[in-house]
Amino acid sequence: MRYPALLTDLYELTMLAGYLEEGMADKPAIFDLFFRTNPFEGSYAVFAGLGPALDYLEGLRFLPGELRYLQKLGIFRPRLLEYLREFRFGCTVTAPPEGTVMFANEPLLTVEGRLAEAQLVETALLNMINFQTLVATKAARISHAAGASEVIEFGLRRAHGPDGGLSCARAAAVGGVRSTSNVQAGMSFGLPVRGTHAHSWVLAFPDELTAFRAYAAAFPDSTVLLVDTFDTLKSGLPNAITVARELRGAGHELRGIRLDSGDLAYLSRESRRMLDETGFPGVRIMASNELDEHVISSIREEGGQVDYYGVGTRLATCTGPGGGALGGVYKLVAIDGLPKLKLTSDISKATLPGKKRLLRGVTPRGDYIQDVVCLEDEQPQAGDQVFDPANPLQHVVLPQETGLHELRCVVMENGRRTAAVETLDVMAERCRQDLARLPQGCLRLVNPHRYKVSVSGRLNDLKARLLIEIRQQETPE
Repeated sequence: MRYPALLTDLYELTMLAGYLEEGMADKPAIFDLFFRTNPFEGSYAVFAGLGPALDYLEGLRFLPGELRYLQKLGIFRPRLLEYLREFRFGCTVTAPPEGTVMFANEPLLTVEGRLAEAQLVETALLNMINFQTLVATKAARISHAAGASEVIEFGLRRAHGPDGGLSCARAAAVGGVRSTSNVQAGMSFGLPVRGTHAHSWVLAFPDELTAFRAYAAAFPDSTVLLVDTFDTLKSGLPNAITVARELRGAGHELRGIRLDSGDLAYLSRESRRMLDETGFPGVRIMASNELDEHVISSIREEGGQVDYYGVGTRLATCTGPGGGALGGVYKLVAIDGLPKLKLTSDISKATLPGKKRLLRGVTPRGDYIQDVVCLEDEQPQAGDQVFDPANPLQHVVLPQETGLHELRCVVMENGRRTAAVETLDVMAERCRQDLARLPQGCLRLVNPHRYKVSVSGRLNDLKARLLIEIRQQETPE
């Protein structure tokens, strides 16, 4: 699909116009996209949104109508409009594969090329990467909490607009929620679609049993009945069992029931008992209603018997502690061959300067130990000292027998993809394997173990030197 070229903040265009006027537009520049805090008070994030981001970059064109609109704003000189008329993105992009588990203060995406081009795409890249990474992370947390049970994405009606609904379904699949109620997402992304019926179906008929029979007649081989319109255990479930007997007598089987209110742990246990006792152990139980990783975890801890969890609002809107937005940023780290450092009053927010590599420390067994950010021409090794990026006085030694593996690669060169598009199943499997290789405790929902991200000795020295230079410039003689 084509993303509109004007899907950007105004200041990207005003800066671009300024670079043209100053003769700086073609200066070589490097930008890093990263986030400073792991979402949901957790210990990791799941990288997602790269595919749409590359689609956007490859197709970035300014159409005549868009240029006429910019002209009507009355703030841009003809020079900018002429530049945009011929604009084609030609930068190099480096990133990890989607589904890779990432951490705060690591460069997710690096854009390298002409200053004007790399600057212009900031807002759109943040829009796509921030949201989809946040959703994929939430989906991974929910999937982990659900254990062997399947999770279905139910978020379209509560998502932030139509595009938010589609982006949510895609990103949730990367994080491990690999089916959806969203039919458009099913077609667009090849996802299995799932669904039952609403309470309104039951209320549209004279009584619950008649409604259930009508639905079963329409879908005899895929019937899932919503059993909580009136009373789950006294009405809904007995009526569902009646329909299950009738379906079996006609050579079909009831597929499942859905619980959408009440004490889901208790109701699922009782439903499982009643279904088993009446000869229907194969009928699956689905639960929905404001679920997230914490609610699902409590249902399982209380012995709930749920086979499918339909998760909507809290997945699509990423609600919960530390949720709402990823907070990713896009910062200039080098220009004209010179490393750049952004410094605020909070030294922990200082950026990591220069062109960098991202390495993952792996044990001989394949378990992840820690990540190391280093300069492009560095090759850290086991036994080297590495430093805390927020506190340069703290350092550790990379353990012996640690293998350091490149985490990112060039995914776009001169504005063109360098590899074939992966399927969402491949991305989801990568996420699953990455999570399984994290240190013990990283997947805890409460007070998780913090995975260590360090910087190399030379990168630490470069940052310290630039800090001194900036402070000297700010101090009057």
